[in-house]
Amino acid sequence: MEGKSWYESKAIWGGIITGVCGLVAIAGHSIPADTQTVLTNQIVQVATAIATIVGSGLAIYGRLRADKVIR
Repeated sequence: MEGKSWYESKAIWGGIITGVCGLVAIAGHSIPADTQTVLTNQIVQVATAIATIVGSGLAIYGRLRADKVIR
């Protein structure tokens, strides 16, 4: 089984969103289940995109700051 980062896990984000929605329900509001599903999918996509951008930036920065030549 291939591994993945925690932020790529729909189960993790689903749990976080469900917990937040539970807190919102305690406050007297409700968020429909289909909206929770959409939020989970969108958050996973955004987190993956951010991680990709940050990783690319760190790779470029690391290469620019390096003191040794790549052979």
